[in-house]
Amino acid sequence: MENEEMYERTTEPVLDVGERPKPSQWLLLSSQHLFAMFGATVLVPFLTGLPVSAALIASGVGTLLYIMITKGQIPAYLGSSFAFILPITIALGANSLGEVLTALFASGVLYVVIGLVIKIFGVRWLMHLLPPVVVGPVIMVIGLGLAPVAVDMAMYTDSGNQEGYSMTYIFVAFITLTITILASVFLRGVLGLIPILIGIIGGYITAVSVGIVDFTQIMETGWFHLPDVYMPFVSYEPTVNPGLLAVMLPIVFVTVSEHIGHQVVINKVVGRNFFKKPGLHRSLIGDGVATMFAGIIGGPPTTTYGENIGVLAITRIFSVWVIGGAAVLAIVLGFVGKFTAVVQSIPSPVMGGVSILLFGIIAASGLRMLIDAQIDLDSKRNLSIVSLILVIGIGKAHLDFTIGDIPFNLEGMALAALAGIILNAILPDDKEEPVTHG
Repeated sequence: MENEEMYERTTEPVLDVGERPKPSQWLLLSSQHLFAMFGATVLVPFLTGLPVSAALIASGVGTLLYIMITKGQIPAYLGSSFAFILPITIALGANSLGEVLTALFASGVLYVVIGLVIKIFGVRWLMHLLPPVVVGPVIMVIGLGLAPVAVDMAMYTDSGNQEGYSMTYIFVAFITLTITILASVFLRGVLGLIPILIGIIGGYITAVSVGIVDFTQIMETGWFHLPDVYMPFVSYEPTVNPGLLAVMLPIVFVTVSEHIGHQVVINKVVGRNFFKKPGLHRSLIGDGVATMFAGIIGGPPTTTYGENIGVLAITRIFSVWVIGGAAVLAIVLGFVGKFTAVVQSIPSPVMGGVSILLFGIIAASGLRMLIDAQIDLDSKRNLSIVSLILVIGIGKAHLDFTIGDIPFNLEGMALAALAGIILNAILPDDKEEPVTHG
């Protein structure tokens, strides 16, 4: 990870990391990053029930905090994390808002703690704790665990209870999915980076044509409004729930691994070793502080976004000023009432159609990690670890217990990740295998 030759620049940037764009170009260049992250970032609060405006503001402010903590040296944009969709959805159904947001805030704190430990002890301990043979199947569990959510949204008028089977919904979801796939496969350049957004727009038009879009809220909402955010001791009472912490905190180790993988790609694209300067610890701490801010106002946890890394690679515009401009635009959108109302009016089959592909891609990315790391599944050790994680995670196994009077609950992905980490630690190696993330 410290090898400078890995990050030799192969092409000259159009704008380097510290360079400002021309005023006439700034808005356009920042808008590219906004559109790249937009579809996925908005999808997370839509699926979890958290406010859309809070997610946009958390994304924008979080990115600005990240840029500040990394000394303006890493061109990375932070958007909503998909790893927390299922835990947040389940948690909000069984716990108070204060308990859920406190647990999400604690996730950010753990990010910061991991960053400080990496600063002191380096990163190899984390790579041994979370090798690809553990992280790959856990990422697959994230995508496959969300699959029923996407299918239900695409089929039922009341997807939460699987009631109201609707051919109209299925038709809208099918058109949305088809548009998204075609955009992903055939479009190139900047348009090729926003297939989710294109699919949502195409699906929304289809939904309007079949009469399942309610425009009432759009007509009644003004252009400017105070954003829907939650404030502690006003909207909710911060409350520590140890059982909920036991569910949320293990997910951080998966997203940290994802974060490191993204940083490897950014290093290669930009041609610099950001692990060394400003340091991986600063990057993780920046992500953690952003997640803490998101937890305070009711937004989903943040993570670095592959879509925006794609924009860097295609445009060769590495300027943090451009990234910062996108963050400011996201914050502004959080105050535009009409925009929020339009997002909230999107019918569930549109989001369901997009999600079918998106959640499948998440699962496939876990499989790709196993392939890229050349994990040998002829090895009984590796096969046991992968199998255990997949069955526990997808089967929604759970442990309910109390320590003293404090209830704890470990289920699904959190339990699967913990089981994988333990099994990886105690099983002897069949043979040497790579532990780096790609």
